[in-house]
Order: sequence, then C-alpha cells, then structure tokens
Amino acid sequence: MTLAVRAVAATDQGLVRSNNEDAVFVGNRLFVVADGMGGLPAGELASDILVQSLSIVDTTPDTGEPLQDLIAALQTANQRIEAAVADDDARDGMGTTVTALLLSGDRLAALNVGDSRCYLLRDGEFTQLTRDDTYVQALVDQGVLTPDDARRHPQRALVTQAVQGGPFRPAGRMIPARVGDRYLLCSDGLSDYVEDAMIAQTLREVADRKECAGQLVQRTLDNGAPDNVTVIVADVIES
Repeated sequence: MTLAVRAVAATDQGLVRSNNEDAVFVGNRLFVVADGMGGLPAGELASDILVQSLSIVDTTPDTGEPLQDLIAALQTANQRIEAAVADDDARDGMGTTVTALLLSGDRLAALNVGDSRCYLLRDGEFTQLTRDDTYVQALVDQGVLTPDDARRHPQRALVTQAVQGGPFRPAGRMIPARVGDRYLLCSDGLSDYVEDAMIAQTLREVADRKECAGQLVQRTLDNGAPDNVTVIVADVIES
C-alpha cells in the first residue's frame, strides 16, 4: 500500500498582535509550523528563513532517512539565521520554534524545537507527540507544576531553546503511518488558549480538513487570541 498525506493550513495574527510572526509550509510530504520570536520584523524573518530552508526537503528524493534530512535542513536554517543576525544588530535575539512532519514510505518523522506542537489522532485516541522546550514544562517534569497549572503560568511562553543561530538539540521520533491517522501541527497560539480536550473533539468531529483547521483557529479567536495562531490538519490516506 502506498501512503500519502493531504493537509490544510490556517493562520491568523490574532486579536492583539499587530503582525503575524508564524510561518507555515504545506507540501506533498513535508509539513512545517514555525513561530518566530524577537519582535517586528525579526521574528517574521526567522520563521520565514526556517520554512524556506526546510521546504527544500519536500522536493528532493526520499532518502529513507527523514529525521536526518530534517535535521540537516534545520542546521542550514540555523546558519542562515546566524548570518542574518550578524548582518543587523537589531535582529539580535531573533529565532523561531519549529514543528515538522515528513513522510517517508510508510513512516513519518516528527521533529520539534521550542513549543510548537505535533499531535496525533489515531482510532479516536489523541496524543501529544512532541514535548515543549519551555520553563514551565521543565517544572511539570519535576513535579512542581501540574499541566493545568502550566497552562495558566505567567511564564508559560518562556522557551528554553529555539533555532536562533546557536546550539540547540532537536527532538525527533519516527511514527508508523496508518491510513486514517490525523495529525495536527500548531503554534502555541492554539495550544496555550484552547484546551486539549476541545482540540481533540474538533479533530474527531470535523472531518473536512479545511473546516477543521478553520474551526480550531476560530476557537482561539473566541478565547481572545492574544497571540498569533497557526495550524495544519493533515490526514494519512491511501494514495
């Protein structure tokens, strides 16, 4: 059986921000969400550099080593961001998160740095595949905070690593792909303001990808949308 992924993206600057620092890419087998940081216009530039650097993977032959391909492209993006910062002192501190999904045969590689997330809905079960690189997640891991406490913590957006031109350690995993799987990639503009139970319910109940992505963004807007929000809804199908 030959597998394919069909996906739709939706993004909004939200109700408070004056610009959208998120960037998104939907290809044939590569799907990326990046959330820029560093202020206008540096955050937008960082996320754009990252998405452009990773997008090359979508049009190159499948090597059978998708994680390594993503990491290599991520290192290229990191070098380009470092060069962009060196060109302009005003860009000091700029960077971006990333969550990416790449299809290779009957497997998917999931990669992330920062707090943009990838979720999987399989047979009705909703699972977070990525771990946030954040201060509050470290406190959750230590048992200091509960996940509910972390959602309301004033420092929940403080990332502990990002793609900023310096050292970082991406987290990656391989997932056997199955027909009927539904993946969600999103910036923290969704996951910080819409509870996981509501996200899961929307993914289960709204079959149409475009409508589902739109409803997820709308739920964020209904909750005040103080941040940019970007989502990709991606379904595994038989090609």
